[in-house]
Amino acid sequence: MPSAATPGSVPEPGRRVYLDSASGEPLHPAAHQAFVAALEAAYADPRRLHHSGRAARLVLDNARAATAEALGVRPDELTFTSSGTEAVRRGLLGLRLGAARRGSRIVHTAVEHSAVLQAATWSGATTRAVAVDATGRVRLDDLDLTDAAVVACQSANHEVGTVQPVAEVAARLGDVPLFVDACASAGRLPLPDGWSALAASAHKWGGPAGVGVLVVRRGARWREPFPDDERAGEHESGFENVPAFLGAAAALQAVVAEREEENARMNALVGWIRRVVGTMPDVEVVGDPVDRLPHLVTFSCLYVDGEALVTELDRLGFEVASGSACTASSLQPSHVLAAMGALTHGNVRVSVGRDTTEDDVERFLQVLPGTVERLRARV
Repeated sequence: MPSAATPGSVPEPGRRVYLDSASGEPLHPAAHQAFVAALEAAYADPRRLHHSGRAARLVLDNARAATAEALGVRPDELTFTSSGTEAVRRGLLGLRLGAARRGSRIVHTAVEHSAVLQAATWSGATTRAVAVDATGRVRLDDLDLTDAAVVACQSANHEVGTVQPVAEVAARLGDVPLFVDACASAGRLPLPDGWSALAASAHKWGGPAGVGVLVVRRGARWREPFPDDERAGEHESGFENVPAFLGAAAALQAVVAEREEENARMNALVGWIRRVVGTMPDVEVVGDPVDRLPHLVTFSCLYVDGEALVTELDRLGFEVASGSACTASSLQPSHVLAAMGALTHGNVRVSVGRDTTEDDVERFLQVLPGTVERLRARV
């Protein structure tokens, strides 16, 4: 692998490079195969007692068992939801209600995904943000549990990749339940220890979009935070998308099986990007350089507008993200970077995936420095 990029190259006409897998990984071939097969076998209501209903129930149960095995949890602890966002809301708010007698405050890290922050605000609970250091890692000495009903700590940050010390947080909580948003890391990394409820999102690991996973530990005090659904069981609502659930399970099994090799490959690609970008003038690479997700890197370019940089890179055939990765407009200022004390202007998140090649990265690094300089010259 080259140690530096050579300038002057542009992508071949019509060839595009997708570098936004942290927003959504392309569908894994295993997911596609399972999803298509299940469309014909699992269309019926899995709660009906007729033959087609029982067939759908079998597929649903198999999907749940396979997903639980891949994540290292019990099948009866796992529920599929319509999205990672729904899993976050149900997990966090259900724990808060279950601990209502203990306290009323939701404590969360300052760098949680907006799904966590918005759910906490919607609940009407008082909240407290725990500070993070310059890498985005939670400051354990800032953890105040006064009147805490639940603590929320992500497994790894969705914007800068920094892995959080979840087990260390859990060790300090006593009987306060811990909610973990693992949407950015599930499948890519083993789940951390010490949590009471956890959320994940299938499209992050190459499963179909519109599939979330909620895991509530056996014995955790969790109460339904939303109106009851008479057709569903505990933690569930709505009609199950059984084919999508099976596709998500198949993708997760495949990703976990190839995780060690793929993580090493993606980590090398991201390390290459970090080294080259780190030599560019007035550019700050953010996030922990070592204890991080293997597939993403974020950097901020001084004197460059993030929207202009994303647009120009897209014109050249490279698809990246900018701004807050968890807001309605991806170009809004990032509360994550602000909490870290990092530059929030002109930032870019690059995330490689299963299909990213060394050639893709090399051509991106050939184009990036000149693109940044051209945009600076326009200011």
